[in-house]
Amino acid sequence: MSALRGRSARELATAMRTGTLSALDLVETALERIEATAELNAFITVLEDSARERAREADRAADRGEDLGPLHGVPVAIKDLRSRKAGVRNTMGLAPLADNVADEDSIAVERLEAAGAIVVGTTSTPALGHTIKTENRIVGATPTPFDHDRSAGGSSGGSAAALAVGTVPLATGSDIGGSLRVPAACCNVIGLKPTFGLVPERVSSDGFSTHSPFFVGGPMARTPEDVAVFLDVLAGQDGRDPFSVPRRKTDYVAATDRSTADLDVAYSPNLDLQPIAPAVRETVDAAVGDLATAGATVDTVDVSLPPYEELSMAYVEQVGVFFSSFAQQLAEQYEIDFETADVAETVRSTIALGAGTDATAERLQNVTRTAAYDGIENALDGYDVLVTPTLTVPPYSKHLADGYPTEIDGQSVMGVPTDAMLTWVFNLTGHPAASVPAGFTDDGLPVGLQIVGRRFAETDILSVAGAIERARPWTDRYPAV
Repeated sequence: MSALRGRSARELATAMRTGTLSALDLVETALERIEATAELNAFITVLEDSARERAREADRAADRGEDLGPLHGVPVAIKDLRSRKAGVRNTMGLAPLADNVADEDSIAVERLEAAGAIVVGTTSTPALGHTIKTENRIVGATPTPFDHDRSAGGSSGGSAAALAVGTVPLATGSDIGGSLRVPAACCNVIGLKPTFGLVPERVSSDGFSTHSPFFVGGPMARTPEDVAVFLDVLAGQDGRDPFSVPRRKTDYVAATDRSTADLDVAYSPNLDLQPIAPAVRETVDAAVGDLATAGATVDTVDVSLPPYEELSMAYVEQVGVFFSSFAQQLAEQYEIDFETADVAETVRSTIALGAGTDATAERLQNVTRTAAYDGIENALDGYDVLVTPTLTVPPYSKHLADGYPTEIDGQSVMGVPTDAMLTWVFNLTGHPAASVPAGFTDDGLPVGLQIVGRRFAETDILSVAGAIERARPWTDRYPAV
């Protein structure tokens, strides 16, 4: 187990090059760890045979002295939604698709394998990735390893839990409202939502579906350096994605070592938008304070956004249309009747959100989005990044049927997912954002700190992530599950 757990992807790839580790040993260790932590339901499909065969090929290539990719021999996991591997089942968290097999690789899988990585399994997601708890009818609920009664978050909760217990050092995620960042916060890892277009995503039937709100794929890992390495592999234009853009000459890894004293950070405890649980506020305040003590310039700022009710309605209306159209495409392609299918009621209610939305009304929500974008740009003026809590509450119950908190810091809230997080705003505005570990509540629950940058300024986000890791190290704080 020590060959993999607690070691970074860069360390493992380096050990492969120097011959001190073999890819087969790494894969065997990953598979053993997956089996030992099976109670987390982090994986939907485990690829024992194909992963071992690719590992043997990787070892033979190393023995021949071939040029090795930056992730040569490194075990990785892919979220079972739009990260597809040909010949492997792709369920999207849907029981009716439990036996569906992908007929092509996604762009992310192509790039990972070209870099030498070895896919050891697909990670759990709620059906269609529809919410911020990871529970489905195929494997059940995925808890955070820090408290098995609480959620790993969603919709990339399987990837986050897999990272937290050291089954793999890298995992893919995707994000349309917080699905990279929320599980990162719940599981004490890092999830980066990159700028829209930086990481290409090919949607076979509707390549233009990802812009309202912005849907992106991105990297998840335990350290800023590994996120940087992973982003370097994933980023860059691909003609199959009409929104993808060319890579800039950017050194993401070097950005993680930028001097803390060079950083100018704007801090908003709640985006002037929502109540925050005291335990979360205190933990994030402490992390921001340590960042300032380490030399960063940190100022608390006001953020001028539309009122919560107006802004959340813009998000809910547009994300509802996204899921409604996504479900309709799947219904036609796979002959699924979502009214009678074996799915949770939250799936049906999410699909229904956009079913009756007028097209003109949906497009008019871009007026509210524009006001939000301007508010975030103004808050960033003069600063490298804006930081906030990721979630407004600590990790919540893992079961979909239990709902979400209805009171936060003494204030009544609606008990809907947008109440529990500060992430969805940036799927409306398009700003890149990451969640990094901020620390723990008094009862040992992880808290995430969200770092927001300007478009294509991922280096600034990674610089602040690196500074926080130096100020408040977390890689020795994972449970021995």
